[in-house]
Amino acid sequence: MSKGGQGGTAADKAQALALTPVSRETLARLESFVEALQRWQRTTNLVAASTLARIWTRHVADSLQLLPLAPAARLWVDFGSGGGFPGIPIACALAEEAAAMVHLVESNGKKAAFLREMVRQLKLRAEVHHLRAENFGESWGGRADAVAARALAPLKTLCDQAFPLIDRGAVAIFPKGQDVDAELTEAAKYWKIQASKVPSKTAPDGCILLITGLQARTKADARP
Repeated sequence: MSKGGQGGTAADKAQALALTPVSRETLARLESFVEALQRWQRTTNLVAASTLARIWTRHVADSLQLLPLAPAARLWVDFGSGGGFPGIPIACALAEEAAAMVHLVESNGKKAAFLREMVRQLKLRAEVHHLRAENFGESWGGRADAVAARALAPLKTLCDQAFPLIDRGAVAIFPKGQDVDAELTEAAKYWKIQASKVPSKTAPDGCILLITGLQARTKADARP
């Protein structure tokens, strides 16, 4: 393994930055974040150990590629933030934006503690909500420009969780794998979905699903 150790190889980092270029200031925050994640990973399972060697492409760039899909978005919600993806890289990139705020929603107490420490340490415009995603939309009651969820749940469940935010104007941005069509078919049994697919920069067999409209199906919508 080349220099970079557990935080990913130098080649992995270079590839990630080629895919998703960032400013010098954002890079400094991301480097601090990755270093901190390495330390916490020794005692708290934040990401799959098998992905640590490719953390920059597998997690950082995979998160940053969501930003250009909603270029005007400043108010983000990240469901199931876990080890901080995609919310922390997004917050790192938006740290200089006065109107920016990233809401990190995480039900696991240890992971929520890590997220709070990252927000404090990196001086991010972000807030951590220690609760389940399905309890956030209605209880929070605010509006968002974008809601993201990465490796959290099947699409039908994500639609259930994100509907209150989409209904108030947010675009949903959900990275998905090769089973996306099957997930769309299943979710369409319960929801009328206005969606489009964008190829993933980091996963050749994956895509990013953009949902701009969502309406619950009724019995009248049932097919004969």
